[in-house]
Amino acid sequence: MAANGYDYIIVGAGSAGCVLANRLSEDPGAKILLVEAGGRDWHPYIHIPLGMGRMHDYGMFDWGYETDPEPNLNNRRIEAMRGKVLGGSSSINVMAYTRGNRGDYDRWAQKGARGWSYVDVVPYFQRCETWQDGANRWRGGKGPLGTEFAKTQDPLYEAWLAAAQACGYPLTADYNGKQQEGFGRSQYTIRGGRRASSANAFLKPARGRKNLTVAVNAHATRVMLEGTRATGVEYVCDGATVRASAAREVILSAGTFNTPQLLMLSGIGPAEHLRSFGIRVVADLPVGRNLQDHLGSYMTYTRPQPGTFHREMRFDRMAMSMVRAYLFGTGPGTVVPGGLHAFIKTRPELEVPDIEFMFRGTSHAPHLWFPLLRAAYLDGFGIRPTLLHPDSRGELLLASTEPQKPPRIVYRFFTSPNDLPTLREGFRRARELAFHKSLDPFRGEEIGPGLKVKTDDEIDAWLKKTAITAHHPAGTCAMGRGGVLEFDLKVRGIAGLRVCDASAMPDLVSAHINACVLMMAEKGADLIAGKPALPRAEAA
Repeated sequence: MAANGYDYIIVGAGSAGCVLANRLSEDPGAKILLVEAGGRDWHPYIHIPLGMGRMHDYGMFDWGYETDPEPNLNNRRIEAMRGKVLGGSSSINVMAYTRGNRGDYDRWAQKGARGWSYVDVVPYFQRCETWQDGANRWRGGKGPLGTEFAKTQDPLYEAWLAAAQACGYPLTADYNGKQQEGFGRSQYTIRGGRRASSANAFLKPARGRKNLTVAVNAHATRVMLEGTRATGVEYVCDGATVRASAAREVILSAGTFNTPQLLMLSGIGPAEHLRSFGIRVVADLPVGRNLQDHLGSYMTYTRPQPGTFHREMRFDRMAMSMVRAYLFGTGPGTVVPGGLHAFIKTRPELEVPDIEFMFRGTSHAPHLWFPLLRAAYLDGFGIRPTLLHPDSRGELLLASTEPQKPPRIVYRFFTSPNDLPTLREGFRRARELAFHKSLDPFRGEEIGPGLKVKTDDEIDAWLKKTAITAHHPAGTCAMGRGGVLEFDLKVRGIAGLRVCDASAMPDLVSAHINACVLMMAEKGADLIAGKPALPRAEAA
């Protein structure tokens, strides 16, 4: 079955795809098709910020991927959650908005990704957002994406800041502004009390444009090629195979796992691997390699006195809060129980932070409760030391030539000798902070891992037993020297084909990746449309 011809076909309506669909469809003369394997983002849990917990508990709107057994993580299979719905992972993530360090983008440029240095990308971050405090030298004030400070009211976070200062760590007023390093108040992609997913922020305002078509529940199966030119996309929708042609370009924005899978199924990837599946090789490129992610473990503590979130988890209160949040965008259901992020260096000579602390203001296993019917849970809090720049590299491999079958995700965590010792150092620093006197009024018992875990070997064993990813996979179609992509996101050796998503990142930024992917799509849209780059930011 053939679809009407388009100028651009975008595969994947996630963080990048929704941005691209919006920006490219601003040209009324360009016909756009956006293909999404998931369904519409209709569910209230997507839009109510506190609904993320239920989505995660039940694996809603998730591809359901998991890794191969990881030898250095006790042969565990690690769940690899990715969003399968309009908005992609931006519809199910924790909404943290963290851009990374200026040194991350300068490092990209040094690796051959020209035009992606810090001063090059700041204008695209600015164009993307409406920051609650308005535009300044670093922040945007008129973009589609709403960003705001955490609204959590819990004195626990002031105690963390006091402990950080006493232990010699810097504080930052805005880790997405002048100074990233340090402890700072959390920022989230929330606007008007509702999740500012890429679907809400970018796609919905463009849905009324006649030149934009959105196909949902449409699983892309291959890129159609004539020789070494991409001419369209084949996808399956409602049991029918559809072939849609693209006069100008095909843009893959299916994410770090699905984009390389689709490229390899189309004959673009490592020649030996493709031939082992009987796939004709069109371009021999290192597709799927360079896989990396942030890895960490939550250290958990009890609280002698329950915090503010614990009170709100009483069944009747939470039911009312969810209704209030859905109808009016107000109340506790719009407040994420996290108020702090920290980006630190374990050695002063480092160019960028190598450890992030993620903070949790409640128990590791909260649940709804009600007097006499179900007992309240024991409240607590947590700190998660997370490795920001692992040296270990994995790869994304085909498991089958059937497009609906999941790919193999092989991270090879802790194969590089520096990774585990760095995360261990993060663990020791996190424990030092947690036992500072500033937290005495809030800290009960350390229940994870417990004070019996003290030596390097014991800490290492606990990390191997409990570490999971932060769901920040990146790098499987890296741009730059020796990568899959040119610096303008074009696939090497294939005309009319680009990749714009986290797979294009040369390496990980010192932050959660969603803000970075949105920026990449803003810049990518200009590259695709042939527009001049935005003026570079003033060096700061």
